[in-house]
Amino acid sequence: MRLLKQGRPLLLLKLTVVLGSLWMLTLLSRPKTGWDTTYILGYSWLEYTDADSGPEKVCNCSAILQGEKEALVQAKLLSITRDFHKSVRIPNEYYINATQDCRKFRISRKYISFPLSQEEEDFPLAYSMVVHHKVQNFERLLRAIYAPQNIYCVHVDKKSEASVFSAIRAITSCFPNVFMVSQAVDVVYAAWPRVQADLNCMADLYHANTKWKYFINLCGQDFPLKTNLEIVRLLRSLRGGNSLESEKMSERKKWRVSNVHQIVDGQIQGIGKAKEPPPFNLPILSGNAYIVVNRGYIRSVLEDTRVQALIEWAKDTYSPDEFLWATIQRIPGVPGSTWPNPKYDMTDINAIARLVKWQWHEGSQGSLQAVYPECHGNHVRAICVYGAGDLQWMLEQHHLFANKFDVDTDPIAVYCLEKYLRQKALAELY
Repeated sequence: MRLLKQGRPLLLLKLTVVLGSLWMLTLLSRPKTGWDTTYILGYSWLEYTDADSGPEKVCNCSAILQGEKEALVQAKLLSITRDFHKSVRIPNEYYINATQDCRKFRISRKYISFPLSQEEEDFPLAYSMVVHHKVQNFERLLRAIYAPQNIYCVHVDKKSEASVFSAIRAITSCFPNVFMVSQAVDVVYAAWPRVQADLNCMADLYHANTKWKYFINLCGQDFPLKTNLEIVRLLRSLRGGNSLESEKMSERKKWRVSNVHQIVDGQIQGIGKAKEPPPFNLPILSGNAYIVVNRGYIRSVLEDTRVQALIEWAKDTYSPDEFLWATIQRIPGVPGSTWPNPKYDMTDINAIARLVKWQWHEGSQGSLQAVYPECHGNHVRAICVYGAGDLQWMLEQHHLFANKFDVDTDPIAVYCLEKYLRQKALAELY
C-alpha cells in the first residue's frame, strides 16, 4: 500500500469493496481528528482504459489534445462515419437495464465514490441539470462532475420521451445525492418555463440538508473543462463573489423586455402590448442562462422581495433566462453581486461560468475581429457543437464548462475530454 505524503491526505470514509479483477481497495477508518495519513492501494480501478471504451479508443487523445494534424484528420473522418456513430451510441434501454443493479452500474461506469481531498469535501457544490433528450450525453456529464459531497438536481422536460424520463430517473435513483426535481415543467425555448425549471431546482437544492457553497446550472449538452478540485479552487478564488455574464443590454435586444409575450401552441410570441417598466426601477442587464453563484445569491432569488417582484415582471418577456440572472447580479445587497455601474459589466468571455462559441464571433486564426477560432464541429442555432479539433483551444480557457457537446455528432470530443479530466483528477491525488 502507498503511504500518501503528509499534507496531501485523501478523504475516505468507508470504502469496503473488493471488485474482482477490475479493482481492489483497502481502506483504514478515518481518524476522528485530522486527516494525517490514509493508506490506499491505488486508483487504477477509476481510470478510463481502452478496455472500458468503445470504438473511440482507436483515436490518439493525447495527440488530439495537442492539436496534431494527423490525429485530428482521423478523428474528423470517424466523426462523419455512420457505422462509427452507430457503434458508439448507447440506447436509453441500456441505462434502464444497467441500473437494476446500482452497485454494479456505479462500478462499471467508474463513478468516483469518495471525496478526493479534504479541500473538496469542505467545499460541496450544488448543480441544477436541465435535460430533455440525449440520455447518453447526460450520463457522461453526470459521471464527469459527480462527487459524493456534491448535490445534483435533475429536471427532465415534461414533454420528453418516456424512455428519456425512465432512463434518467433510473440513473438518479442509483445515487443518494442525485435527485429528480420535485416539480417538473413543460420547458419552452426562450420562454419563462426555462427559467422555472432552474428555479424549481434552486429551491430543492437550497432546502436540502447539504450546506453547499456554490450553485452551477447546466444543460445536458454541457461538459466540464476542469476537475472538481480545479472548480473548487477557482470558486474559492472568487472570495464569495459570483461569476456570470452581466452587461448593458444592446438596443437590438430591448424588444425582449419592452413587449408582452405569451406561449401559444408551445411557442413564445408577442401579443402587441407594451410592458410596464421593471419594478423598483431596476436596470435590466443582458446575460445568459448559465451562472456560477454563491448560496446567498440563491437565497435572494427565493426570498428577496425585489427579486420576487422582478421574477413576476419577467414572466411574460422573451428569453428571460438571458437577462434575469444578469439583472439580479447587479441588485445592491444580493450576496456576491456587483454594482450596476457599467464599469462592473462582465462578458461571457470574462465570466468563468460557460464557454460558448457563437458563429458570428468566430474567425480565422490571427483575425483581430474574431473572439475565438472557427468551430471544428457544426452549428446549431448559431452555437458551435464542438469537434475534437476544438479541444486544445478549450482547455486553454479559464471557463469551468463548455457548451455544446453531442455524442451523436462528435463522440470523440467527449471521449477525449472525459478521459483527460479523469486522468488529471487522479493525478491530483499524488
